Amino acid sequence: MSEETNTQEKAPIDVMKIIKTLWAKKMLYFKILPIVLVGTYLFTLFIPRYYKCTVSLAPESTSASSLGSLGSLASSFGLGSLAKMNSSDAFFAEIYPDILASNDFIANLMTVNVKSQKGDINTNYYLYLRDHQKYAWWNIVKGYIIELVKPTPKDGYQGKDKISVFNLSERQYKLFQGVQSNIFCEVDKKTNVVTITVKDQDPLICATMANETCEKLQEFIVKYRTHKAKIDYEYYKKLCAEAKAKYERARQTYGSYSDANMDIVLESYRSKTEDLENEMQLKYNIYSTLNTQMQMAQAKLQEATPAFTVIQSATVPYKPAGPKRVFISLAMTILAFIALSGWILVKRKD
Repeated sequence: MSEETNTQEKAPIDVMKIIKTLWAKKMLYFKILPIVLVGTYLFTLFIPRYYKCTVSLAPESTSASSLGSLGSLASSFGLGSLAKMNSSDAFFAEIYPDILASNDFIANLMTVNVKSQKGDINTNYYLYLRDHQKYAWWNIVKGYIIELVKPTPKDGYQGKDKISVFNLSERQYKLFQGVQSNIFCEVDKKTNVVTITVKDQDPLICATMANETCEKLQEFIVKYRTHKAKIDYEYYKKLCAEAKAKYERARQTYGSYSDANMDIVLESYRSKTEDLENEMQLKYNIYSTLNTQMQMAQAKLQEATPAFTVIQSATVPYKPAGPKRVFISLAMTILAFIALSGWILVKRKD
């Protein structure tokens, strides 16, 4: 009994028999596969075309110089954390995707003015997403049914003021999610090169938003890294201005008193003149010291400002990135062929 079972298990698959069985049903293939191919292609025609634009930039490294060549060697092997151990800056390139996905960052993008390639649209990005997007017919029907069951409050935003992310409406929340799904950010752990890809239905708007996303990310990084240095500079600038004003008043007081008592030789007047001169000199020394500290703070502010190298700038795409209608149609036809073949073979065994 066991030998018969083993023989049945080891029996080879009769490929020729399978081919003959499938060939006998060739007319079924000739009927179904063209329908699947044409039907899938027609189905994809209702999906709006979209474009993609990619920009790449390399931010200045903030790793501590004390690591020297060891830090560079660690970065080349993808061990970025080792190169960052001695860095006082906790703002690394790995969190750039989280920044781009944040509501605060997206709110800044919503106010960007965009213009379509045909010139029929000229508005800000928020109103463009809300009022000028194309959808497949089944999504339109789905949205219509949802509106009937659960109406969404109308959005009264006219695009003049910045959107407050503290209390987003349901429609605004959905638009923000749409932007999050249209912006992709990747960071190469070895080189720290940041690649930003933006997807949109209009090629010119796609390139515009890719460029704006790159610029606003740079502004965000600069603002973060220079925040403390800028506070210090403004503080010393204020103290320096106050010290200068006090020195000017002391100098004017000393000058006026000296001019008024130039010919008087009384010791009391001479002592008063010396006191005013000493006070003026003290005010000047304070002003000079604070001015030096202000210059140092300004130098630190410049040093803290990171530099960026744009490796690939935004370019208006000349052809759509999707949907891949031919590829989708062929893939569905192949799947239909496999499913039909399996159904024929199973039916033959029955």
